[in-house]
This record gives sequence, C-alpha cells and structure tokens, in this order.
Amino acid sequence: MPDQERAILEILKALFDDIETRRRSTMVVAGSPGTGKTVVGISLIKTLRDIATARGVDEAEQGNAISDFFARGYPEMLRGMRVGMVVPQQSLRTSIAKVFDRAPGLDRTMVLTAYDVGRAEEPYDVLVVDEAHRLNHRANQSSGSLNHAFRQINERLFGTDSLEFTQLDWIRARSSHNILLLDAEQTVRPADLPPEVVGEVVGEAKASHLFFPLKTQMRVKAGADYIGFIKAVLAGGSPALPDLGEYDLRLIDDIGTLDALIRQRDREYGLSRLTAGYAWSWKSDPKKKGMKRIPLAERPYDIEIDGYRWRWNSADKDWITSPHALDEIGSIHTVQGYDLNYAGVIIGRDLRLDGATGEIRFDRTQYHDKKGIENNRRRGIVYTDHEIERYVKNIYAVLLTRGIRGTYVYVCDEALRDRLRALVVRSS
Repeated sequence: MPDQERAILEILKALFDDIETRRRSTMVVAGSPGTGKTVVGISLIKTLRDIATARGVDEAEQGNAISDFFARGYPEMLRGMRVGMVVPQQSLRTSIAKVFDRAPGLDRTMVLTAYDVGRAEEPYDVLVVDEAHRLNHRANQSSGSLNHAFRQINERLFGTDSLEFTQLDWIRARSSHNILLLDAEQTVRPADLPPEVVGEVVGEAKASHLFFPLKTQMRVKAGADYIGFIKAVLAGGSPALPDLGEYDLRLIDDIGTLDALIRQRDREYGLSRLTAGYAWSWKSDPKKKGMKRIPLAERPYDIEIDGYRWRWNSADKDWITSPHALDEIGSIHTVQGYDLNYAGVIIGRDLRLDGATGEIRFDRTQYHDKKGIENNRRRGIVYTDHEIERYVKNIYAVLLTRGIRGTYVYVCDEALRDRLRALVVRSS
C-alpha cells in the first residue's frame, strides 16, 4: 500500500540521517486499527537486515526509492548494528517470532520483551516497538518476579527505582534509535502507558518531524468509514451507518445464530472466531492450581448465554490458530493485533445503556479483568469508573475492528441492543 511504503521510505531516510550524524532519535508511527503498523515494523527490520547484507534487490527492483539504500555506504553504515523488535503482548510476540523464523536474514531472537531490553548486556542500535501503547508504567505486574525485575531494571539503568520510570524509558535508554508503532486509543488496561506519556512522545516526534501517520486501511474492507462509525457509536453518538460496500456488519439477536454463523464463515473462509469483552470470570484459567491436570473437555465453562456455553481461550500464545479456538471465545489479550476474516463480538454487561441519560456506561460489577480495574497503590492512583470506562470502550473498539470481511455483534444488555439495532439497521 502506498501509505505504508511512504512511511517506510521516510523512516529510512530519517534513520540514516540520524545514524550518520550520530543523533539519537525516537520516531512514532501512528494509525488506527488495521492501518498496517505491524507490517511497517516487520518490513523495516527486514529491509535494514537486507541492506546490511546487501541482499534483497534484484534487477526488477533496481531504481525504486528503497533500492537506493543498497548503494555504497549504507550497507557499511548498518553492518554490525544490533536491531530488534519489542512486542509487549505475549500472544502476538509468539506469532511474530514465527514470522521472523521464516524470513531470510531474521530470527526469533530478534523478537523481544521490554524486560529483555532492560536486562540486555549490550545496548541496541535500532529497536522497533509494536503496540508501544501496551508498554507498562510502574504498576503491579502479573507476577512477583516481574515486579522485582521492574525495580532491578530501573535501578540498573537509572540508579534508582523512581515511580516515574516506564518501560518506554528502558527502550529509549537502551537504544540509539527507537521506532514506536502506536495507537493511543488501543490502551486497554491501567498498567498501559498513561495518555499523558503517549501524548508527550507523540508531541516530541511531531516537533522533530519524526511522526509518521498511517491512514489507509489494510484490514477492514469497509475502510476508515467503518472504524469511525464504531468509535462514534461507542462514544455514545448516533452516527449514520456509512456505505460499507460488501462488508458484512450485522447485529445478531440470538446467540446460537452468532455461533452458527461464525462456524459457517470459518468453513467458507477460515479464521473466523468468537470474541468477547471481559464480562465473565475465567474459571477455566489453565494457570490456576491443578487446572492443567484436568482434561480440557472437563474444565468448567466460563461463559453461558441462553443455554450456550464456552470457555475462554485455553491457549495464551497464538490462540487464533490453536486447535480448540473455534469452540472457545477469545479475549482482548489474545486477539489484539490479529486479523480475522469474520469476527463475532459479544458485548457483555460490562457496558450498558443508561436509561436516564441515554449514554453507554461501564458497569464495574460486570467486569472481571482484575488487572483491568486494579488501582496503582504504589503511585497512589485510584481509578474511577469513568477512567476504566475508557479502557473498556477501547477493548470493544479493538474487538469490533478485527474482521476483514465482516463483524457480527451480539449485545447482552437489552436496552443497548435496541440502541445498536437502530444504528446498524441490518439485523438477524
């Protein structure tokens, strides 16, 4: 796509200029869901590796803009440089590592966590950070060992465990040039980088002419109009349904119909999955004591609606292609960053329509992601319902923009279902 190719070319020009003049730099690639941020990141690293080895340009490609970087001087500039890609999300990191394994000149050791960067003996020359908005600030991590590691890395890099240091600070301290792929509206937990931190780094990049926006849709066939429609609906507006072309957006009134449709689409097109907001507890969590000893078919169900039952995703790595995915429901933590042909989205009772105000509101009693509502005791931050509502609406915006060909929506709150029916029009 021209939008992504333009961004890659402009980033390479800026990067080589900074390398040549020995300037440290932070670049930002920003775009809505489906604009190809991950594709740009992987392509950048592949191109840098190819230039370093003077590999990858044949006669048919000679003379295009990027081929100019294979000329004398540029390969020498990159030779011996340490390059890596940081992926905060475990599931997506596993999938990208597989891509790196298959690509000539790349290997999975180049795919890193923020902790890998913080612990590394040698600094990196170039780091690309996918889903950079999912980097953490100083908040309670998922385990005691990671809390200990967070403190150790801060002390090692900065001499003190200041509560102000974030994983973004690690990236910037341990790389001369970092390229952040982000969308501030895809933060989904309070532990993610705070909006003010993201805003500050975006502002710095714009002031330095190192901000590269992506606007062309690579995922959703309905394009940017659909993305804007979804965002407006979740914000409580009553937008007109845009012309979606052949994109199949439907509000489904019966949960059994939703399940059957997704199975049918999976047979026809593949990669069609059910997803949901975190409005049900995870009874079948394989990390619970003794759960792994219980056969999958005998584990408790997590989600029950009108007699239909499902378990949450039993695989936390690359769930979408796992053997049992079609019989399970994926959460935000296993689908963010992925593409589906058709997405079935269940909007749980964590979002409801306020009958008095007509606004879409968050219901804390129906939200079961403990990390999603956890206060930051270290920093003395108590998150209000209004603040958590922003994360929950971001979650649903991500889920509703996974489908390439179509999205089917089931809404648990009856009043909210009626509101969306009036907006979507087409229903089944």
